[in-house]
Amino acid sequence: MSKNPGDTITDIVTVNKSSKRMKKLFGYFILAMIFAGISKTADAQVLDSPPRDGVYDKKVTIEKKPITYPWVREADVVWRKRIWRVIDLREKMNQPFYYPEVPHNDLRSLTQVILDALKEGAITAYDASSSTDEFLVPLTYQEIMNRLERNDSATMQRPYPPYDWYDTVISVKFNPSDVKRYRIKEDWFFDKQRSVMEVRILGICPVRDNMDEKGLFRGYDPLFWIYFPEARPVFAKAEVFNRMNSAARQTYDDIFWKRMFASYIYKEDNVYDRRISDYATGIDALMEAERIKNDLFMFEHNLWEF
Repeated sequence: MSKNPGDTITDIVTVNKSSKRMKKLFGYFILAMIFAGISKTADAQVLDSPPRDGVYDKKVTIEKKPITYPWVREADVVWRKRIWRVIDLREKMNQPFYYPEVPHNDLRSLTQVILDALKEGAITAYDASSSTDEFLVPLTYQEIMNRLERNDSATMQRPYPPYDWYDTVISVKFNPSDVKRYRIKEDWFFDKQRSVMEVRILGICPVRDNMDEKGLFRGYDPLFWIYFPEARPVFAKAEVFNRMNSAARQTYDDIFWKRMFASYIYKEDNVYDRRISDYATGIDALMEAERIKNDLFMFEHNLWEF
């Protein structure tokens, strides 16, 4: 039985379409293989043991340990005063605490160092939401992240027809760069056995700005307290950029030990347990902070005869 010429033409068109479809699928397959090869090549370029990026192997910081505090007896402390300070990371002297925002070349911001240590379980965080700053309520890393991160509900419009509105949930991740202040709790005391006036930091607390939905400032949000003596071994191994000499790398423990930071006092020991901002504002608050600072200096100065 002979074929109709029209059927023959239809078969030819069908074969051509199938051939084009196969060519297109084959082209997609080739592209997928190329991208997969590029991805594998990129992954292969990340080495577990890269070449040494420098002229020597860094061992000092890795093996460094914090300087041990001299032992102090209660009977030898004849005077003590507790001070609370604020370290503003926006000040030029405090920039080593804030930068780099993205870790690189073994350098991390202080907030990133603390978060990494909390995640590894090297240090313990304590609740800062209560009115007290004592180290009473420990927090796990997951509890901290649940507080720092949040889910916001929002109504959005689809960018394609029918352009209807729908409700969605936006996950807001915590950015360590949001921390621009640190609170410090420290004790100043005079040891009569060694005849020295010393200061020892007891705790540090990262603080971020509390903003409303419109982006307006509502206050400060203390995140958690860290017991400083426990964190010193971690800080002693965390390098800080030295703008004067890259070979003389310092650590965060060095900066705190040598008091290489700018700060201002916001509270001292008092019977009312109130801050300076509770009874002074503006220039009066600054002058009150300077008065407390000068009293510490004059107390040590008046201990000696010249």
